[in-house]
Amino acid sequence: MRAIRQDVLGGPEVLRVVEVERPEPGPTEVLVRVRAAGVNPTDWKHRAHGGFLGRPPFTLGWDVSGVVEKVGVGVTLHKPGDEVFGMLRYPFGAGSHAEYVAAPSRTFVSKPSAIDHVQAGALPLAALTAWQALVDTADVREGRRVLIHAAAGGVGHLAVQIAKARGAHVIGTASEGKHAFLRGIGVDEPIDYRGVDFADVVEDVDVVLDTIGGDYGPRSLRVLRPGGTLVSLVLSRLDAMDATGVRAESLLVEPDHHALERIAALAGAGELRAEIDSVFPLEEAAKAHERGETGRVTGKIVLTV
Repeated sequence: MRAIRQDVLGGPEVLRVVEVERPEPGPTEVLVRVRAAGVNPTDWKHRAHGGFLGRPPFTLGWDVSGVVEKVGVGVTLHKPGDEVFGMLRYPFGAGSHAEYVAAPSRTFVSKPSAIDHVQAGALPLAALTAWQALVDTADVREGRRVLIHAAAGGVGHLAVQIAKARGAHVIGTASEGKHAFLRGIGVDEPIDYRGVDFADVVEDVDVVLDTIGGDYGPRSLRVLRPGGTLVSLVLSRLDAMDATGVRAESLLVEPDHHALERIAALAGAGELRAEIDSVFPLEEAAKAHERGETGRVTGKIVLTV
């Protein structure tokens, strides 16, 4: 099978198409023929720096949408021919930027018939991150005020929709040119981070989702109500949290079959939709990484196979 592989760390040019042996599903695993796979910031960060994966060689990619080709012993959830989507185990299960992947059967859920493989391939990692941050960690529900940083980004725009589906009032930061998009997906108060300091114009927030890091975490503590929750997707320590009376957490996404079923239900009902920034064929993975690293992406980048 074809796969995108790298033997050294570096820029997009280190990615190359190679022929590798097709995996076989072990007990409780399924073999999925990949039709589409999302490209996330964690992909280009691992490509350049190794991250959790260490030194190459490796194949990147955690998002998968495709068709079950074969099932291993003990699998009852899926059968050959089923259309499924899911997230490979993060971070050490990478490998979806290839023609086939083998993974535990409960990694995947049925793809809603209402969405295509490009949509489904864009959702898993970013939507699960948003769900685990807002629902599992911060208990976002009706009436809560939620601030989402980089609200037009891959995780951010899905987090907006999940928060709105749960009845929250959503404030989102993005450049002014993206405010029409933000309003279209449900943001109640768009904020131009280039024009104002969000910490000067936002207050009494129950939940902040920080997808950026740097000084965004400490500044976000200032806008939270006592007892509020800051969830950071950047693994860093916030020393100020004890003094402010708020909760601060750093989150790393995990596979979650139940949450993915909830995400699939929202997508099937039209309440959750990935904005597709661009689509590239598998062999143009390097161009997809180049696009991602421009910092001007709205929504998600997807590879098709």
